[in-house]
Amino acid sequence: MKLLVVLGSPRKGGNGEVLVEKIAEQVEKSGGAVDYVRLNTLKLRPCQGCGGCDKTGVCVIKDDMESIYEAADAADRILLVSPVYFYGLSAQSKIFGDRMQALWARKYLLKNRFREGEGRKGYLLSTAATKGEKIFDCSVLTARYIFDAMDFEYGGEFLVKGVDEKKAVLETPDEMDRAVQFGRDMVAGTI
Repeated sequence: MKLLVVLGSPRKGGNGEVLVEKIAEQVEKSGGAVDYVRLNTLKLRPCQGCGGCDKTGVCVIKDDMESIYEAADAADRILLVSPVYFYGLSAQSKIFGDRMQALWARKYLLKNRFREGEGRKGYLLSTAATKGEKIFDCSVLTARYIFDAMDFEYGGEFLVKGVDEKKAVLETPDEMDRAVQFGRDMVAGTI
């Protein structure tokens, strides 16, 4: 299994990354490979809504997104990691998702089902400082549509509320254990 971890937080070493390490350990223990993309360090322009990808399935913008398309196409699993900002994904994660318009065009306009039937899955790992009842609703819905555009089945989410300070999740042993189990379940294909 090849897992692509897309880090959408501008904060290095934050709660999402701490949890991802536990998940990734399980993939690596099973013989799988894990690649990381830190969106905040890349030069990514937002989608221009130009329709340039409609006839080719390839984005006309030439920036660091090109390598992300290649990595996504090579992945069997993708884990999008984003904090909640104003009840949604981070700006970095949103640009990543919006730029998947090219893969949406490949799938829906060009009818090119990329690696169809291979059981590729996408997951969301999201953390939030507050504990609002609907704090993750927008992020989950957006992630579902991003993965659909990429021709990945949505495998589920790992959501943690009430962790604001950097590495606060380390003080929640139940969440750390849950991250290990999430990684095991991802490897086993039960999620």
